[in-house]
Parts: sequence; C-alpha cells; structure tokens
Amino acid sequence: MDNSGGIRASLAGRYASALFDLARDQRQIESVGKSLDALAEALLDSKDFDELVTSPLVSREGAGKAFAALAPQLGLDPITGNFLGVLARNGRKRELRSIIRAYRRLAAEHRGETTAEVVTARPLNDDQLAQLRQQLRTRAGRDVTIDATVDPDILGGIVVKLGSQQIDASIRTKLNRLAQAMKG
Repeated sequence: MDNSGGIRASLAGRYASALFDLARDQRQIESVGKSLDALAEALLDSKDFDELVTSPLVSREGAGKAFAALAPQLGLDPITGNFLGVLARNGRKRELRSIIRAYRRLAAEHRGETTAEVVTARPLNDDQLAQLRQQLRTRAGRDVTIDATVDPDILGGIVVKLGSQQIDASIRTKLNRLAQAMKG
C-alpha cells in the first residue's frame, strides 16, 4: 500500500517530497533524517525554538538568520540547513512539524517499511517504543516506523493508525462511549 501520493498532495508533503528527492539524489536520506530528528527534539525541548517556528511575529528574515545560527549548534547537515533557510524565506516555518512527519513517512517507504501514527498522552520511553514496534511488526508483517506524537487531550491510553486500520484505546474515547451508553 503506497500512500506517498497522499503525502505529496499537502503543502508540507510537497516540501517534504522536495527535501526527500534532494536527499535521495545526494545519497543523504539518513543524514537528513537525523537532522530532522534533531529539529523535532529541539521543538519538544526548547520553548524558544518552538516559538521561533510557530510565532507569526518572527519575520522571514529573522527566522532565516535564527535558523542559520542554530543549524551548526544542532549539528544539522548542509541540505537540512539550507532547507530551513528556504522555509524561512517562503514563510513556511510553521509547517516544520508536518514536514518532518511527512519526510519520515517517505523515508520509511523508501526503506520498505510502513509507518504507524501513534498518539499518547505522555511520551513513550525507548523500551515502550521497542515493544510497540515489535507488536506492530507482527501485525503488519513487515518493519514498522513509529511516528509518535503526544496529545494530553486523550487523557491516557493510545491511538494507533496503521495503514487504513485505527486502534483507539484512549481514555477520552472510552469516556465518550460510556457517556453515550448512559444517555441510552
């Protein structure tokens, strides 16, 4: 099942596709992936970096200068560093999270893996991710890359989307079902 057409249709998907194609042509898929992982980590760990990416008050020029200064500190490869400059110049820095997710999916498909979107109320640790990856590999019959996001609104539990299947074991959904059952 190839859903790369769907990925490539969105704005973030088009940017991710352009980045992926460039990385593939230069045989840098993994190094760009590692750089994007570092950016994703910085978005989680640094309130200032998150504000830089999301704030409409930061100008295109200001974002470009900040990205250029941060790239060496984060150990970004040249392709990703240049790509951040393009995002800033085009006024698309707010798309960074979506671009990272779309790139990860494209890279996983390139490696012959499938991607599972996983939402939890709190971040999963490495052991939990490894156990979940193994269970999903058994279910899918092939290697699975996990695209994990955190959404405290689900209260607890987990929501997994693997291909066209969705498993919603979140507390929010269970409470909603209970409320519906009580209404009769």
